[in-house]
Amino acid sequence: MKNVFDFSVKTPRGNEMSLEKYKGNVLLIVNTATKCGLTPQFTGLEELHQKYKEEGLVVLGFPSNQFMNQEPLSNDEMEEVCKVNHGVTFPLFSKIKVNGSDADPLYKHLKKEKKGILSSEIKWNFTKFLVNQEGEVVERFSPQTVPEKLEDDIVKLLNEKK
Repeated sequence: MKNVFDFSVKTPRGNEMSLEKYKGNVLLIVNTATKCGLTPQFTGLEELHQKYKEEGLVVLGFPSNQFMNQEPLSNDEMEEVCKVNHGVTFPLFSKIKVNGSDADPLYKHLKKEKKGILSSEIKWNFTKFLVNQEGEVVERFSPQTVPEKLEDDIVKLLNEKK
């Protein structure tokens, strides 16, 4: 596996989907949770998605229940809460593990490509990975980095291909 587009993930309904579908787009990959103190970031993520989707940005949300059980909902319930409470229209995927030996292969790759400050492990919900149009992980942002702070980095990547 050389880049993000080589991976397949599961939709909330459990269907396999290749990330190759997003080849040529800038991706913002985020591990999410609906019961977290950082959950209001869904709104900022959706705003970025809406503002830049025509230029090639796609936000991808991967719910995880690994941090104090803050994503206890089923995939269907989680999707509904995100749509109703936060207006989310960007793609959400099946609940995954982001840490440990049974972490999703995509997240193993993301963490290998961009380690955190002290280790490669995901520290909390809403860790964000920015991926360029070739599927290379170019940046990792902490959970506390609000989506609005990523805008300059996103615009820079979107403009690289114009």
